[in-house]
Amino acid sequence: MTVFHLDDFLAGWIGGEKINSFVLLLQTHLQAGKGYKNTLHCVVTIYKKENVTGFFKGLSFPLASITLYNSMVFGFFSNTQRLISRYRYGDGRHPCSMLDLTVASMLTGLVSVGVGAPVDLVKIRLQMQTQPVLAENFNLAGNGSVPLRSMGIQSQSLCRGPLHCISTVLQNEGIQGLYRGAGAMILRDVPGYTLYFVPYTLFCNWLNPDGNASPHPCCIWLAGGLAGSISWVTATPADVVKSRLQADAMQHRKYKGILHCIMQSYKTEGIHVFFRGATVNAIRGFPMCATMFLGYELSLKFIRSF
Repeated sequence: MTVFHLDDFLAGWIGGEKINSFVLLLQTHLQAGKGYKNTLHCVVTIYKKENVTGFFKGLSFPLASITLYNSMVFGFFSNTQRLISRYRYGDGRHPCSMLDLTVASMLTGLVSVGVGAPVDLVKIRLQMQTQPVLAENFNLAGNGSVPLRSMGIQSQSLCRGPLHCISTVLQNEGIQGLYRGAGAMILRDVPGYTLYFVPYTLFCNWLNPDGNASPHPCCIWLAGGLAGSISWVTATPADVVKSRLQADAMQHRKYKGILHCIMQSYKTEGIHVFFRGATVNAIRGFPMCATMFLGYELSLKFIRSF
C-alpha cells in the first residue's frame, strides 16, 4: 500500500489561495518598523505616506508563492503522519497518537523554513525599504547626523520588485542572504506548527465526537480559526525577531544574530516589543486559517471522491 499521496499537496495548493494581505503588511510594519504607537496609528501613517497602494507593497511575491508554500506544508504534514503510522502500527491509515501528531507538526515546521524564509525576506525587504527602520540602520552605522541623501541613499524604493530584490540580495549577500532570519523562523515555526495542527485536530475531535463521520464544514472552519489564532499569537515573539533580522540590510547591519537582536530590542524598547503585532496576528490568524483549513478539507474530500 502506497503511503505517499499527492492529493494532500493538491488540496493544500487549492486551500492556500486565500491570504489577508492587509494584516500581513501591518504585522511587518509593527514588528520591524519604528514610530508606530498602535495598530490604528500604523494604518493612518502608512496611508498618509503612501496612500492605498502602500497597503499592498511587497505582497505580489508571497501572494504568488503562498499556494506552493501551503501545498508543501499540508502535503508534508499529512504524508508524514501516514509514514509514522505505517512504521509504528503497520498501517498508514491508523489514527495518530498525540505524540505522532506533535512529531509530524514539528518536522513540518522545520521543513517549511526552506520555502518560507526566502518568501518572508523578500516580502519584508520590499515593505520596509522606505520605512524608518532603514533610516535608523544608516544612522546607527555613522554618527546619526549624516543625512541619507548626502550618503547617496535615496528615499525612494531600492528594489523595483520581487525578482530585483532577490537578485540584489544574492549579489550583495549570497545565497545565505535569502535565509537571513531562518534561525528565528525555525524558533517560530517548529512550536508554531505544533500549536497549529495539534489544536486543530483536538478541536475537530471535540466538535465532532462521532469519529466515523467527516467533520461538518462549520466545525472545520471554527477549529481552523481557533488553531490559527493560538498558533500566531504564541509565535509573535519569535516572529518579531525574525522580521527584524530580515529587515536588516547587510551594508549597515544592526543585528549580529538572534541573541543580539533579542538583547538590543529589549534594551531599547522593553519586553512589550516582543508582543508587537499580537493583536494583528490574532485577527489575521482566525479568518485566514479557518478559510485555509476549510479549503484544504473540502478540496481533499472532492479530490478523493473520484
